[in-house]
Amino acid sequence: MSQVPQRRPLPRICVALGLPDIPRLIEQATREAEAGENFLEFRLDYLPDPAQGVAAMAKFLKSYPTCSVLATCRRHQNHGKFNGSIDDQLRILALAIEHGAKAIDVEIETAEVVPDRCAELRARAHLIISWHHFETTPPLDPVIRRMRKVPADIYKVVSTARKPTDTGRILNAARQSPKIPLVTLAMGECGFPSRVLSTALGSVFSYAAPAHVQGTAPGQVNARQLRTLYRIDKFTKAAKIFGVVADPVSHSISPNVHNRAFQSRRMDAVYVPLLVHQNQLRDFFQFAEELPLSGFSVTIPHKRRILRYLDHVDPLARRIGAVNTVVRKAGRWRGYNTDADAVSGPLAKLIKLPKATALILGNGGAARGAACALIDAGAKVSITGRNADRVRALARAVGAKAVSHEHAAVAHYDILINATPVGMWPNVGECAFEGKLPADIVFDMVYNPLETQLIKHAKEQGKKVIPGVKMFIEQAVKQFELWTGESAPRAAMETAAIHALQVRNSEQKL
Repeated sequence: MSQVPQRRPLPRICVALGLPDIPRLIEQATREAEAGENFLEFRLDYLPDPAQGVAAMAKFLKSYPTCSVLATCRRHQNHGKFNGSIDDQLRILALAIEHGAKAIDVEIETAEVVPDRCAELRARAHLIISWHHFETTPPLDPVIRRMRKVPADIYKVVSTARKPTDTGRILNAARQSPKIPLVTLAMGECGFPSRVLSTALGSVFSYAAPAHVQGTAPGQVNARQLRTLYRIDKFTKAAKIFGVVADPVSHSISPNVHNRAFQSRRMDAVYVPLLVHQNQLRDFFQFAEELPLSGFSVTIPHKRRILRYLDHVDPLARRIGAVNTVVRKAGRWRGYNTDADAVSGPLAKLIKLPKATALILGNGGAARGAACALIDAGAKVSITGRNADRVRALARAVGAKAVSHEHAAVAHYDILINATPVGMWPNVGECAFEGKLPADIVFDMVYNPLETQLIKHAKEQGKKVIPGVKMFIEQAVKQFELWTGESAPRAAMETAAIHALQVRNSEQKL
């Protein structure tokens, strides 16, 4: 058996490059190297002629000799794109090592057929043996036992997460096997947290997508986001983990805001998006206990349904019937609603709320929260909406007055609040209230886009306005303080929110 030499450890982030032609592959590799990335995977199986890809890789390494390259040539039988034989595959990987590749990836289906050939290659470069499951996440102990029958430097275990505990299983694999060099990742949006958390929990490295190019696996995030937004080089295995529970969740700007807050306060903490489907809350809490999470934000569609899973619910949240913030204290889950204060807080800076009159558009959870907040502050609240029965039911429940849209249009109020999704992206041309606005202050809860048609309409009529991003920041500030017990870096959070929305808006216009 070939002796394995001591080698320098591989970097913590590997940018996976899977492009169908050599010019684009080298262009993207150069872009990543110029951006400071020093560990790149060349998916040679994506190319019509992988051998030519090796020659291009060698030329690239002459320009960037400090860059480590992982060469992969996965066969189509194992979900790759290479149609050659095992001999052809190993010949290409040997050629890649000869021309400077520091590591090679061989799928277990190949490695267990030719273990001696793999040992020969391992004597010359890091050998990564990989296993993939593109449907779900089965029990992983048998998988790891199978893989370890073939000696390697690293064992890569990649599954697909369909539910939160799938992600938990993948993360636990590395954490519970500290003496086994593993790379563990869960593909898919549900598995996204594994890409951020895996290295802190014991994974040798994580994979990232290249900037501005589709990744090689579902759920990949680009390396810049891993480093700057999620700071995976900074937080430790002792970090407190937070997140936002939603479905969908990819649109959320909460990770931008809360991770910036943790960075500003130099906290060992991270905040990740957590995709949880409507029927998965029980599974999610199992995942949250095992990780464990220190707290999380809650948004659509879980704000009401989550109450039954909590050990304690704050009285205001109970009355509103919705929770948007959960804190783990002494092993118990405690629910709060910070949306209510996020309504009354910005308004109180413009008007004395006791005896102020307010008209709320909407009949859902957001309208209920706004009504409770204003009534608690002493305001007189009217509610209107398209569904008269639901409006009347909500008004009775909170102690407000139900009015028709026709009545509201000719009356006058101090405050108008849009608690509906009208005007939210992608329906940015819609306006929640057409014509002359019946209030002096207009508050739109919609925060994407930054300036809705209703806010534009109000400005044109000389009204004072409160855009939805103000409410978003207020509720996020309260969340941060509940989780950490420290004052929130409001200015940093507001800057992060506005920047994230500006980037999102520019992307949506493309």
